[in-house]
Formats: sequence, C-alpha cells, structure tokens
Amino acid sequence: MDSVFMSLLPDGLLIVMGACLRNVVPREGWAGIDRLNFQLLFPALLFFAASRHSPAPGDLVMMGTGVWAIILLGVVLAYCLRPVGPESFLDFAGLWQTAWRFNTALALVVVQVLPPEAAALMSVAVGLAVPMANFLAVLVLSRGQSLSLFKTIRMIALNPFLIGSLLGLLVAVFRMELPEPVMTTASRFAQAALPVALLSIGASLDFKALLRFDPFMSGLNMIKLLLLPLAAFLITQALGVPRDPACILVIFAALPTASAAHVLASVFGADKSRVATMIAQSTLLSCLSLPFWISMAQG
Repeated sequence: MDSVFMSLLPDGLLIVMGACLRNVVPREGWAGIDRLNFQLLFPALLFFAASRHSPAPGDLVMMGTGVWAIILLGVVLAYCLRPVGPESFLDFAGLWQTAWRFNTALALVVVQVLPPEAAALMSVAVGLAVPMANFLAVLVLSRGQSLSLFKTIRMIALNPFLIGSLLGLLVAVFRMELPEPVMTTASRFAQAALPVALLSIGASLDFKALLRFDPFMSGLNMIKLLLLPLAAFLITQALGVPRDPACILVIFAALPTASAAHVLASVFGADKSRVATMIAQSTLLSCLSLPFWISMAQG
C-alpha cells in the first residue's frame, strides 16, 4: 500500500501545483501547453515507452491478446453508461476514453516490486496497448466532432499519439538500434510530458467537483478500477495463464486512467474540466484499489 501511495504522491502534488498556477499562466498559455503536449511531448513519451524492450514472439501473442481484450471490454462496458453521460457525444467521448486508457508511467513504476521477468512483460503490455488505446480514443473523439469518414481516417492516421506509439512498437519488434542522440532526445521529451500534463490537469480541475460522484463518473471509476481487473483475474485463472503474464494483465487492468486523456480532450474541444476531474478521481481511488489487485495478482 505505502509503495503505491508514494508512487502516486508526486502526481498528486503536481496536480495541486497546477491548480496553484491556474491564474499565473493565462488561459491561452494553458491551451498552448496542451498543444505542445499533444504535438511533441506525449508522442515522445509513447514512443520511448513502446521502444524500450524487444518482445519475444510468444510474449507478443499472449500480452497483445490480453491487453487488447481488456481495452475492448472497457470500451463496451463504458458505452453502456451512455444514457447517464453528457448529452453531447463529444463530451461523452472525452470521458468515455478514460475507461480504457491507462497510466503508462505508473505501470512502469509499480512493477518494480515484481521479479525482473514479470516487470519486463509490463513493457511489452504497454507497447502493445498504447497504439490500440490511442486509436480508439482518437476514433471516438473524431466522431464526436461529426467529421466525415475520410476526415476521421485522416485525423487518426496523422494523430501524433498514434504515430509515436506505432513507431516505438516498430523499433521494439524489429530490434532497431537508433542513434544515441535520437534516443536521448526522445527520453528527455518523454520525461517532460507527464509533469507538464499534470500541471495542466491541475489548472483545469474543479476541486469542488472532485468528490462529486454522479452515476456516470462513478460507473467509469467502477469499470476502470474494479470490473476490468476482476475480469482479468477471473479469466486468467480460468484459462490457466502462467503466473507472470497473468499477474501483469491483472495489474495492467487495474491501472488508473491516463493523463493523456486530458490532452486529447483539450485538443478535440471536449469538456476537459470533467476529464481532469475523472483523472484525479481515478488516481486517488487507485491508491486504495491498486494495492489490493497487486496482492491478488501475486497471490
């Protein structure tokens, strides 16, 4: 419990700091920060996370099948909440995406308590899940803008999140050796992405709304932090999945939602304040739920 809480504490402090800086930086400045994160910093983070480890073919199949199934289950379960969600489909899509996105940085932190063989599988899971999660998020947000099919396909194909994650996955799968200056530059951009995003979340956050759990927000949190890890645990047990992959799939399913959801919501024009609230709620609640699922996965 303490190790997970301490892993999440810096994120919480950055969100609070962003709230303190809300009126220091003009509104146009925060919009520019969100755009920088969308165009450069988060794509670098996704590229770096996906490219760090070269997966074995067996790991690709097992982890890919598992994380994609978890993501798609989140999509389906959260869509069932459409009747109690925002009337605007764009605002609904901004929040809908939080049900299947995951905190990449936290994923790579919490597995440090596991054996190295299991921890390496989380990098494979992240590398395979990032393109799928971003593809679906861009798809639903594009449709929320009522774009034509051609414009939707074009926006998905040119989305920096998707491009960064796919390039990283290609580097990992084909074991490419990129020049050290390129990887160092990508690493430095990646290190800046999460702090900048969390500051922006804090600037957008309505702290009075943080403890308001309406049926829609409560349902999203229940799906993300309870139903998905429960499904992963039961299915891996029923199928006899080996211990290490099963452990990683359960932990992956239990991760709080990603701060990148706020970046995409901002860029596409969805209600980013509610997305910021959802991210903060998910992160806070995971301080209680994630240690439980880690214990279950290891047991």
